[in-house]
Amino acid sequence: MSTTGSRTLQLLALLQTHRYWPGPELAERLEVSVRTLRRDVDRLRELGYPVDASRGVDGGYQLAAGASLPPLVVDDEEAVALAVGLRTAAQSGIAGIEDASVRALAKVVQVMPSRLRRRVDALRSATVAGAIRQGPTVDAEVLTVIAQACRDEERIGFVYTARDGERTERSVEPHRLVSVERRWYLVAYDLGRFDWRSFRLDRLAEPHPTGQRFRPRELPAEDAAAFVTASLGASAETLAIEAIVHAPVELVESRIGRWATTEAVDAATTRIRMAADSAEWALFGLAAVDARFEILAPAEVAELARVWGERFAGASGAAATTGTASTTGASGQPVT
Repeated sequence: MSTTGSRTLQLLALLQTHRYWPGPELAERLEVSVRTLRRDVDRLRELGYPVDASRGVDGGYQLAAGASLPPLVVDDEEAVALAVGLRTAAQSGIAGIEDASVRALAKVVQVMPSRLRRRVDALRSATVAGAIRQGPTVDAEVLTVIAQACRDEERIGFVYTARDGERTERSVEPHRLVSVERRWYLVAYDLGRFDWRSFRLDRLAEPHPTGQRFRPRELPAEDAAAFVTASLGASAETLAIEAIVHAPVELVESRIGRWATTEAVDAATTRIRMAADSAEWALFGLAAVDARFEILAPAEVAELARVWGERFAGASGAAATTGTASTTGASGQPVT
């Protein structure tokens, strides 16, 4: 039998993992009677934790929002994840969260056992931030409201602004939040369109929970990230790039296979197709192969390559000698 103090902490940890716990199930997990469970819940309330109770056959308990934030209980893995997440958030595209993340990180690391602090430091030293440019920022409150709705399986409504500026009110069953490159997306079942959709969070405003719970539907994709990637590939907001790279398909696949589909033209030449949300990112991807390439489409990517080629040639002290769409690879070879 666990002591009263340790059992109270265990109860708190369980209440934090689920929105709602049926009383008998919670008592069974703690290996106590329902009466003892009620006393433990009262003890948490005395410590400042707002625990709501519902009576009846299906009665149970859940943590509610309080006037202030009481202490939280996290295990070792959650503590490491929290510290790593706060480090990432300090450099993220979430508006107004950078300073708060640094302050919270300092508090978490200060009370961490040395064994966990070493794990966090190892992750930090082995990780390099690769952001090249900042994307649209997302309001932290918007992100929080939607994350809670995903967790609680609760329908939400919001106002969404499409690419053409049209504003519509949406009602959805939220599934997952996905971060792709420099943008956040919500994957949800749109109750007005009767289909799955992905929504850019920087275009989403006034999210609000409806209080209506739902049974999760089966997502028509391997996971939420795959769904967003497929949606972006078919979206008019992305550029469809086609290019010929003068390198074996194995080399091209190893360099940019995550972002492009490859097809061997011959032993030394590869045709690639990829989707990008900007011409700049298309060129970053192509340059990563470190080989000569020709851009077949679209024209705006070829034009940007020409402009960059002239700029880079001037930076190296060499005059631009051609008006074709050219630049240089990382190895110094001319790139058409």
